[in-house]
Formats: sequence, structure tokens, C-alpha cells
Amino acid sequence: MLVQMVLQGITGMGLPTVAMSLLRRLWPMMLTIVLGTLWGSSLLANTSPQLSGMALGIALLVYAGYALIAPTLTVSPRFEPWLAPLIGLVTGVVTGITGVFVMPAVPYLQALNLNKDELVQALGLSFTISTLALAGGLFTHDVFKPNQLSLSTVVIIPALLGLWLGQKVRVRISPRRFKQYLLLFLAVLGLQLIIRPFI
Repeated sequence: MLVQMVLQGITGMGLPTVAMSLLRRLWPMMLTIVLGTLWGSSLLANTSPQLSGMALGIALLVYAGYALIAPTLTVSPRFEPWLAPLIGLVTGVVTGITGVFVMPAVPYLQALNLNKDELVQALGLSFTISTLALAGGLFTHDVFKPNQLSLSTVVIIPALLGLWLGQKVRVRISPRRFKQYLLLFLAVLGLQLIIRPFI
């Protein structure tokens, strides 16, 4: 658990402080993430978690492998007004169905040419909003039970410790190495999703 939280701190998959300028830039994407997640969570109860998890795992592995060897993609600012809501909607639907907040939000955010700290803040904003929207969607569809909060509360302390340690490591990592670690993290996550049904 501690190792996982350290990795999340390094890659920004936690709750870092969010800059208001990023929120102003990314709000269309965040809004459609919420809408897509609420709709997608209605499908979660009728979809096999193993099947949806494996499909997402394959997508993550393909993306991570491609991004590690392919040239860096860039999104032009003139495409952001219509592309951001679309990416948010797709990410929300995927989140609602699978419970994983990565695709295609992470590749899109990486393509915005944000610096390392801005990228971490954008990822944190995306994951936080996705988490809250997913909890709301699952609660609405009677999948999420309030009595499950006790176990989640217990792991908050090691999670915060891991995030703190990860942030200490992140400031010492070059942007190029940071991107490599992020992609490797996604690849490991994808592999975990693929093999989970067989464990």
C-alpha cells in the first residue's frame, strides 16, 4: 500500500493543490467528466467488471507502449474548446464503466504541453473530480454503500504518507524521466487490470 501511494504521489494521482488558472482552462473537460461518469456508472451494474477492466487494461498497455516509443503529441490551443469536452465525456463514460480515471484524459493532458507541476495539478484535478462523480453515480444507482466508508477511512493515513513521499521524489525528477515513470505506472496498472480476473 505504501509503495502504491508513493507512486501516486510521484505521478500526481492524488490530491495536490489545484491552481485556479488550470481550473479555468480545464472546466469544460471537468464538467463533461462528471456528466459522462454519472451516465457511465449506470452501466457499471450491468457490465462485467472483469470484462471492462480487461478492455481498459489492454488500452492502457497499448497507449503506454506507444507513448514510450512515439513522438510527443501536441494539442493546438485552437482545438481545445471542442476537444476538451469530448475528451472529458469519453473519460467520464470510461470512468463510470470501469472505475479507472486514466483514459483518454491522461494522454490529452500530456499533449497540452503543461510543465511538470501543472501536469500533476491537472491530473490531480481530473482524478479528484472523477472520484467524486463516480461515488455520486454509484450511490445514485445503489452500488455504493455508506458502510463501505470505514475501510476507506482506515487507508487515508498511509495514502497521505505515500503522497507526501511521492511529492518529495517528484521534485527531483526531470520532466523526461517523470513522463517515463508516468507511462510505466499506466502500463503496470493496465497489466494489473488484465490479469486480475485470473488471480
